[in-house]
Amino acid sequence: MSKTKRVKRKRSNETIYFDYSLLAVLIFLVCFGLIMLYSASAYSALVQHNDSMHYFKRQILFCIVGFIGMYVVSRIDYHYYIKWARGIYFVAVVLMALVQTPLGIEVNGAKRWIQLPFGQQLQPAEITKIAVILFIPVLICQLGREIRTLKGMGQVFLWGLVAAGCVFILTENLSTAVIVMGITCVMIFVVHPQTRPFIAAAGAGLVLILVGVQILDAMLSTSGNFRLRRILVWLNPEEYASEGGYQVMQGLYAIGSGGFFGKGLGNSAQKMVIPEVQNDMILSIICEELGVFGAIIVLVLFGLLLFRLMFIAQNAPDVYSSLVVTGIFTHIALQVLLNVMVVINLIPTTGITLPFISYGGTSILFLMAEMGIALGISAKIKIKE
Repeated sequence: MSKTKRVKRKRSNETIYFDYSLLAVLIFLVCFGLIMLYSASAYSALVQHNDSMHYFKRQILFCIVGFIGMYVVSRIDYHYYIKWARGIYFVAVVLMALVQTPLGIEVNGAKRWIQLPFGQQLQPAEITKIAVILFIPVLICQLGREIRTLKGMGQVFLWGLVAAGCVFILTENLSTAVIVMGITCVMIFVVHPQTRPFIAAAGAGLVLILVGVQILDAMLSTSGNFRLRRILVWLNPEEYASEGGYQVMQGLYAIGSGGFFGKGLGNSAQKMVIPEVQNDMILSIICEELGVFGAIIVLVLFGLLLFRLMFIAQNAPDVYSSLVVTGIFTHIALQVLLNVMVVINLIPTTGITLPFISYGGTSILFLMAEMGIALGISAKIKIKE
């Protein structure tokens, strides 16, 4: 009898947690993204589609569907993902392979999409991100202490490498391949007790990149490979402004002309000349219209979002759920970092979008699904009063 009372008392002292702060930051980011998307894309939408709200209307529809999907996903017990994770991984690989069939379609010189009914498109690489986020933690949990060994790390790394290789080879998407590989490496780093080998590997990698850039700079002028040419454009954007550096240069002009507080919402001039400005270069328009101050606000919002994800990961009920949220954290952090670096020309252009702000139906749907997974895990956190 007394034992039963203690159990009831123990249960009564526990409060089920739900991260409303994450939800609030997410809603603010999405709403801000819709405003900036309309401002950035109104001119090009009017010219190309005779409707200044073309991109805005499509994006708001995807956002509504995304929020509904997020709610549905948040109600799913995350333990089910353990059973589904391997299947989702292989489905993602098959869908990427379909890009190389007649179902695959080419957009702006890149073949990364599958044609769907009613004129819609699907980018399988986005599914691969979620597949890796759900499947790699399963492998790590199955390995247990063996993940601390070189063999265990190699097995997990190999699964991530296969996924990243499929993204790169089948969909020709280098930036997403980097993100997929980054998610895998960060998860291995989180569960491994030693940090020294990872720091040494990162340092060696940085040195190799710097040396490689210098070597490529001397070899690239005669290369016809478009990825290598992108590096040449990155190294000398002014010289190759007419051969691929145009978008980067106009983006830098937009950032420079905005000053600290910007020209005002809707007053951008560069949005009329930057190609596909609503996609990966939308941050440059934010800088032009809202200035450096606006860019800082955006980065602070992403910082708050990542902070809430970190909190959920640290307080998750078990190792699997903690690693899943860690994967979501890594995905968003890497994508924001890569987009910012591209816009300010720290790295070559990769076609990576700014999460929740850039235009893209597949991207927003799967990002909202990830947020649903994180919110669902947060609902399993129990806080003792």
